[in-house]
Amino acid sequence: MVQKSPFVVPTADGKLIEEHFGAATDRNKEISIAHMIAPAGWKESFQTPEFDEYTYIIRGKKQFIIEEDTIILETGQSIKIEKNTRVQYANPFEEECEYIAICLPAFSVESAHREAT
Repeated sequence: MVQKSPFVVPTADGKLIEEHFGAATDRNKEISIAHMIAPAGWKESFQTPEFDEYTYIIRGKKQFIIEEDTIILETGQSIKIEKNTRVQYANPFEEECEYIAICLPAFSVESAHREAT
């Protein structure tokens, strides 16, 4: 199946999320694959998801606070965040960050377990 019309997830924080495969696009609960662009200064609440998340940075930089450690990924680098790990994703930098995110099983708001801000 060629994906020509990814689902654009509505956001209030300026982040572009284009889900190519996953629960919102093709009802796939096994995996989700999304193209994302996080604007400069963006961040999410901490979360402890029920899925593994793989991130590959296409351009820019992205910050990960994993438990107590801060990791910064740059263009061409990737990371796997194990399920049930407390993490915060952010782009505190001056340029937007473009990346691909893959979640196993597929991402859902309910299974992300985002903390209240």
